[in-house]
Amino acid sequence: MARGINKVILIGNLGTDPEVRYMPQGGAVANLTVATSESWTDKASNEKKEQTEWHRVVIYQRLAEIAGEYLRKGSKVYIEGKLKTRKWQDKDGVERYTTEIIANELQMLDGRGDNQQQGGMGGGQQGGFQKAAPQQQGGYQQAPQQGGFQPQSGGYQQAAPQQQGGFQPQRPAAQPQQGYQQPAQPQRAPMEPPIDFDDDIPF
Repeated sequence: MARGINKVILIGNLGTDPEVRYMPQGGAVANLTVATSESWTDKASNEKKEQTEWHRVVIYQRLAEIAGEYLRKGSKVYIEGKLKTRKWQDKDGVERYTTEIIANELQMLDGRGDNQQQGGMGGGQQGGFQKAAPQQQGGYQQAPQQGGFQPQSGGYQQAAPQQQGGFQPQRPAAQPQQGYQQPAQPQRAPMEPPIDFDDDIPF
């Protein structure tokens, strides 16, 4: 049987500040509301039309903490992830379903000066986050099962903790990947292992 593809790519603006909370095990979870808009000209009336779609996005672990720290309402973001539907019960005990985007990559698209009055973090020409592209340049992303905390040029890569743990520098590659990588979430309820390191983002 052939494998399917579950991939979502969004470029839009946050409708609210990120909501960050922490699970009992210590892992962070951020909920974002992202608006995307499309416009077209109605052929019959020759009027400009616009439609805005709102998307619920969930981010886990260190990437969630970064989103909470640097993103604000109105921030422009590039998000890659997958769709996931979950079931929950409302206060009356009725089963409800919601479909969300589980993000595994986040790139901030605002320029360095665009978002400072809102307390946000963007990028500029000097080693910041620039134009988003499907290539992994200048952003934060989550990737499956790599080990250790590995500083790279342009960002950070985090993955499932190794058995031995520790910090390991990564050798520069011919094309350095600038980004923050974090493990993809399991299919069951999120139960992240505690991540035990103190660091600040060197921006």
